[in-house]
Amino acid sequence: MTKVWFITGSSRGLGLSVTKAALKASYQVAATARKPEQLKQLIDTYGTQILPVQLDVTDKEQIRQAVEQTIKHFGRIDVLVNNAGFGITGAAEAFTDEQVRSQLETNLYGPIEITRAVLPHMRRQRAGRILQISSIGGRIGTPGVTIYQAAKFGLSGFSEALAPEVLPLGIHVTSVEPGGFRTDWAGASMSYAPLIEGYESTVGFVTEFLKGDKFIPMGDPDKAAQVLINLAEHPEPPLHLVLGSEASAMLQQIDAKRKAEFEKWLPVTQSTDADDAADFLQTDAGRAYSKIKGIE
Repeated sequence: MTKVWFITGSSRGLGLSVTKAALKASYQVAATARKPEQLKQLIDTYGTQILPVQLDVTDKEQIRQAVEQTIKHFGRIDVLVNNAGFGITGAAEAFTDEQVRSQLETNLYGPIEITRAVLPHMRRQRAGRILQISSIGGRIGTPGVTIYQAAKFGLSGFSEALAPEVLPLGIHVTSVEPGGFRTDWAGASMSYAPLIEGYESTVGFVTEFLKGDKFIPMGDPDKAAQVLINLAEHPEPPLHLVLGSEASAMLQQIDAKRKAEFEKWLPVTQSTDADDAADFLQTDAGRAYSKIKGIE
């Protein structure tokens, strides 16, 4: 049986690389984009193997229709890749309400709604893979991209909680967390808030760096796409997968700082327990609570 991939943001960047890789691997692909006519070259090459689907991930009705269209055409969805998104840079106080809303709708609410629309079909199949394209910015905070990273932290958290919920149904969830890749994330896909006084050394520095010609990401999107193809077939996929040596170095550094801070403040952390907390954990209710929280 040929597996069916449902990929958002298929017309550019990493989404385009993943779409090409999935087609080359002989999978059937529902390739979604705001402008599916941009997929013409792939349609001409792969014919009925690809189903172009119009989808604005902020439109809940379009999400429902896109999933239903795919199921009607291919009969199933085996791999969901929530990739569509864009970046935005600026001081937290400088973003307009519309900029904040569009970030959360595209980078967080959209993937959540698409996941929710696909899950009933995967649940009935008792099988499926969900690859959430988050970001190393979903694990590490960086000045200038607060709202983008708020969305990505949310997506990584949603994925981490969802994974054990659906695993008994044969559905595997992975939060894919790339560092910088050679896509148009910092180019055509990036928007900016107005510059305001006081943030020159933080947000201003990041803004000028991204707008200039010094930002040359280390990651190759075609190599990342091949990793995702292999990941979708792996019998024991990871819950989090960081991509890129730049991202791994950043994460190792921040994890060490977080660990040191956690240990420094641990006495304060533990000082807030109720006096009978230790006794509660020895009861049946306490053991059940510990199991749910994963602290047994």
